[in-house]
Amino acid sequence: MGINDEAKKWHLRIDQPFKMNDQEKDWSILANYGAVLIEGEMTPEAIKSIQTINHNVIFLDVNTNILNCNIIRNDFVEKTTYILDLLHSLGHENIVYIGGKSSIMDLDGKITTEKCDLRETRYISWMKLHNLDQYCHSFITDWSADSALKITDQVIQLKERPTAIVVGSDPMALGVYKALNNHHISIPDDISVVSFDDVDINRFLTPTLSSVYMDTKEMGKTAVRLAKDLITENISIPLTVTCHSNLNKRESIKAIN
Repeated sequence: MGINDEAKKWHLRIDQPFKMNDQEKDWSILANYGAVLIEGEMTPEAIKSIQTINHNVIFLDVNTNILNCNIIRNDFVEKTTYILDLLHSLGHENIVYIGGKSSIMDLDGKITTEKCDLRETRYISWMKLHNLDQYCHSFITDWSADSALKITDQVIQLKERPTAIVVGSDPMALGVYKALNNHHISIPDDISVVSFDDVDINRFLTPTLSSVYMDTKEMGKTAVRLAKDLITENISIPLTVTCHSNLNKRESIKAIN
């Protein structure tokens, strides 16, 4: 919506010549466009190939830096630090992270690599920095609610049960909620929970879920504005634009008494 609204404002035409999961993809057609927006991360080889076809390439909604590329990124790595600092200020030290891996695709649209999500990496480094290695546990699965439910069963079997769980996405947080409820573990009295995405349903959960909100519509608008500048201006260096998110703190976080 943001991409389309901003393009209309500047009288720019937006096309989607193919999707990454399409069987047939003609990458050469990208030469006909002033700029190319790609959502997600691709292999270095794929990036180089695309840049030889169209040098005005922008990667959208990633939380990492890609060498020699224009990027519209989120701030989820930095926000992870903010969340951990907040939980620590509320007395939490035994904090667990539940998340998934980041996927990197090739030109065929196939996932060639699954690397550690940078939120997990930041969590591990934060725990070590605060001398909390004994509580440092990251549980990685796919991004589904069902997988998160199953893995939360493992979390609560830890020798020292955590007082807080940071979850990589709201669908996973639903699984965490269900697992804790199955074991009669109260949120937030026994375990605080905080997540990412902040979908509308969060306000209707019991207790309401604290989650990080990113204005993706504004992110799309920003991508189009950068594309316009790349088309009309002689920008000689790759640019990275960081879109900042907001933690909506609700009932699922509580200080330790």
